[in-house]
Amino acid sequence: MKHNNKTKNKKSRLIHVKSKVALENIKSKYILKKIFYNLNEKKTLQIIKHNKKAQNKLDININNYKIFNQIEIEILPEINKYGKFMNINSEKEKVFYHIYLNNAQKEIKKYFISEKDNIQKIKIIIDYQVKSLKQLFNKCDCIKSIYFKKFNKSDIKNMSEMFQDCLSLNDINFSNFNTKNVTDMSYMFHNCKSLEKLDLSNFNTNKLIKMNNMFEFCSKLQEINFSNFITNKVKDMSYLFMYCDSLKRLNLSSFNTSNVDDMSYMFSDCYTLNNLNISNFNTNNVKNMHSMFCLCKSLKELTLSHFNTDKVTNMMQMFRECKSLKELNLSNFNTDKVENMMQMFYECSSLTELNLSNFKNNKVKDIRWMFKGCSSLTELNLSNFNINKVKKFSSMFEGCESLNKLEIYNFNINKIDEARCSDNVKKLIMAQIKK
Repeated sequence: MKHNNKTKNKKSRLIHVKSKVALENIKSKYILKKIFYNLNEKKTLQIIKHNKKAQNKLDININNYKIFNQIEIEILPEINKYGKFMNINSEKEKVFYHIYLNNAQKEIKKYFISEKDNIQKIKIIIDYQVKSLKQLFNKCDCIKSIYFKKFNKSDIKNMSEMFQDCLSLNDINFSNFNTKNVTDMSYMFHNCKSLEKLDLSNFNTNKLIKMNNMFEFCSKLQEINFSNFITNKVKDMSYLFMYCDSLKRLNLSSFNTSNVDDMSYMFSDCYTLNNLNISNFNTNNVKNMHSMFCLCKSLKELTLSHFNTDKVTNMMQMFRECKSLKELNLSNFNTDKVENMMQMFYECSSLTELNLSNFKNNKVKDIRWMFKGCSSLTELNLSNFNINKVKKFSSMFEGCESLNKLEIYNFNINKIDEARCSDNVKKLIMAQIKK
């Protein structure tokens, strides 16, 4: 057994010597680049970064390489007793991502800030191996501001959840941000409750595919600059601005939505949004419009005459509680494939007239509470709607006290009570049944 151990020790020493010799023989910067390129397998960066002798023998300056292959970030912490400022849970993760911190404190006391730390700014270096910044600052609720000083990497593909739940973050400087190969920005700023402005004008989004939930729950966000946003490859915009309840206006003129198939909850719960021009929207491929404008209580005008709804299957709660809308022209809507219209106009209390003469319900199964609470509605045209095909329609006309003109055919008299019609609506339906 002893003989075997000696043999093993000799072998390990021999391997070490060979590695050392191999390292000493490297003189060409071309070979050095190959070492960096094959870093994941050979782990050479660890040797070069921490071995000054090796650097001298190779006649290189490690900082020269960093300039072209690393990201340098400066953050200003909001001092919290338990606030975690970097999403690194272990030494193992740190080595994998090669994230280096430059501060007087030793690794910022193992990635935590306490009240005693008295830290002004923290410099973070991320080396060239990283191809994803997914969840990098996730749940870092004590970061106040982030400044991307250098961003020379171009192979980053994923930025999803990058700043998610950064509750104290109120300023991000993206002036040097590189997004040209990013395909996923979903949940990127999700729940950044302290952000008031975002300038994304320098974002290169040529390859972007996913941006769902990107600003969801950014409740203080008042302004977003999308001036150079390219979205022609984006497929998912669901929940994009949901609960951005401080947004009063949005300029989405740069948006190309020709490939989007999901717009559900896109503007839902944007309570103060009063100016929304989406005349440039192409909805040819959209299948889901569930709650798209739900609870946009301040929206007074909405032009959808250009909307193509040929592929839409879900319009549930689409305009629910749009209490300030007085007019809505949906004469171009094709509802041939729609299966759910439940609460579609629920509590649209300012709507006075609805022309849904082109609405068909070939596949619709649920229209419960569809017009419930439309207390100002005086005219309603449902001439192409066959309510007898629908399985669920309870409380369909509940609260429509002002309705004095209704065009609806093929209505079974036995279903009037289930629809919870007021007396005047019952009379309108009975009059047409008798015809």
